[in-house]
Amino acid sequence: MTTSASVPVGPEGAITDGTVTDRLVEANERYAAAFSDPGMDARPVLHVAIVACMDARLDLHAALGLELGDCHTIRNAGGVVTDDVIRSLTISQRALGTRSIVLIHHTGCGLETLTEEFRHELEMEVGQRPAWAVEAFRDVDQDVRQSMQRVRTSPFLVHTDDVRGFVFDVKTGLLREIDPS
Repeated sequence: MTTSASVPVGPEGAITDGTVTDRLVEANERYAAAFSDPGMDARPVLHVAIVACMDARLDLHAALGLELGDCHTIRNAGGVVTDDVIRSLTISQRALGTRSIVLIHHTGCGLETLTEEFRHELEMEVGQRPAWAVEAFRDVDQDVRQSMQRVRTSPFLVHTDDVRGFVFDVKTGLLREIDPS
C-alpha cells in the first residue's frame, strides 16, 4: 500500500527532503491554491459526533462514507471517553447541534499493550507525574461499553439516546457493533 509517507528516505527511514512538517506545509500551499470556501458553518450536516482512536490506520471519512462537513470528529489515543472528550461532545451538542454519538475503537490498539505503569515510568523519567490517566485496556469490547456508559451518564450531554459503539477491524475495514449490555 502506498501512503503519503512514500517520500525519499535515507538511513533509518529518515526523510531526506526537509522535515515532515515542511512537507505538510508545502502540501497545504498546494491545497490552498485550489481551495474555495465551501460556504459551510461549523454545524455538522448529519448532526453526528464521532469519537475514535487517533490510530493512523483509521480513515474515518472513507470507512464511513462521510464528506467534509458531515460530522464532528474527536480523536485521541484509544478513542476513550475522557473529560476532554465530554467537553468536546458537550460543545458539539449544545452549541453546534449534534444529536448522535458514534464511538469507534479498533483491533490491535496500542492501549492494549500499555498499563498505568506508563505514568510511573514518565514520573521517574521527568520528575513529574502526569495528571492524566493512560486509560489502557485489555478488552476492547468492554472498553467500548465503558465509553458508551460514560457518555450516557454524563450530566452535560443532552442527547444520549443515540449512542452506539463499534470496533473497527484494521485488517478487514469492517465495523463490528458492540452491545452496550
